[in-house]
Amino acid sequence: MADLVPADALELLACPEDKSALSLAPTDQVEALNAAIAAGKIRNRAGEAVSEAVRGGLVRADEAYLYPIRDFPILLVDEGIELSQLG
Repeated sequence: MADLVPADALELLACPEDKSALSLAPTDQVEALNAAIAAGKIRNRAGEAVSEAVRGGLVRADEAYLYPIRDFPILLVDEGIELSQLG
């Protein structure tokens, strides 16, 4: 997962909502998220169903939201995924 966002670039990125630091989501969290996406259980902050698997994610410092990484990080508030959906 570390190759998705170089460490020096990760230091420059921040949550688009509260400007807090972001960290790479652990592999097990990404796998659980993709399983939930495949099961149709995940919605983004805009309320839209998430149907496309993610390659990785950037987790906000308070661990409330994950911003998906597909070909590149998607740092839009509406694209954030509330991690409480993973139960």
